[in-house]
Amino acid sequence: MAQSVWGYDSDNGPERWHENYPLAKGDKQSPIEINSKDVKHDSSLSSWHASYDPGAAKTILNNGRTCRVVFDDTFDRSVLRGGPLTDAYRLRQLHLHWGSSDDHGSEHVIDGVKYAAELHMVHWNPKHGNFAGALKQPDGVAVVGIFLKVGNTPKPEMKRILEEIENIKTKGKEAPFLHFDPSILFPKSRDYWTYHGSFTTPPCEECITWILLREPIEVSSDQMAKLRSLSKNNENEPMSPLVDNWRPPQPLKGRTVRASFK
Repeated sequence: MAQSVWGYDSDNGPERWHENYPLAKGDKQSPIEINSKDVKHDSSLSSWHASYDPGAAKTILNNGRTCRVVFDDTFDRSVLRGGPLTDAYRLRQLHLHWGSSDDHGSEHVIDGVKYAAELHMVHWNPKHGNFAGALKQPDGVAVVGIFLKVGNTPKPEMKRILEEIENIKTKGKEAPFLHFDPSILFPKSRDYWTYHGSFTTPPCEECITWILLREPIEVSSDQMAKLRSLSKNNENEPMSPLVDNWRPPQPLKGRTVRASFK
């Protein structure tokens, strides 16, 4: 498996990542399955806050593995603070993981339940100088994870991202994505689980404080179909649907999952 071509197929998928990225077999890997009975309610966990500047949104792209929205993170214009975090973290990008059908696609699993998709908002801690520096520190990155479930009252805010999909149908395509406040994607409830883990894609650095929101947001079946209309191949190659870009749950290995709610 060549260094650059990890993916989600049988020849280069999650089962084989550790061949090139030994950290993928580390002790603090993500995602995990959360079982309510093993979760510890921690009354010291405060609520988290995000203040995002819509002007920080820059582009949306298809990198062949996900659909990603990129934000300007050169200064503290869009930040996440509070909750389990002791510093303010800058928003860098958001991306999605989804399945080939509505009954799976999320990376984290809650009491055996898989959602249709999972949205990750990736933030980093500027006290480490830059993003590359943050990746090397246990408190370097904070990710807010939001589950997407298929329902009858889809969240209109997802529309904006999905409208742009037409412009990034194939791998390597990028389009301007301006004036977007990602906090409109948050569910009503701020309840969350938190634990220390890793990126769910190689090299799987173990630098992430996860803030996983309990309440999912709703999308329609049509909206999910739109995500699946992306191709993981270049424009001049045959269409190959970008689906099942999720990593299965990893062993907990003694870590504690805390909840902000009872």
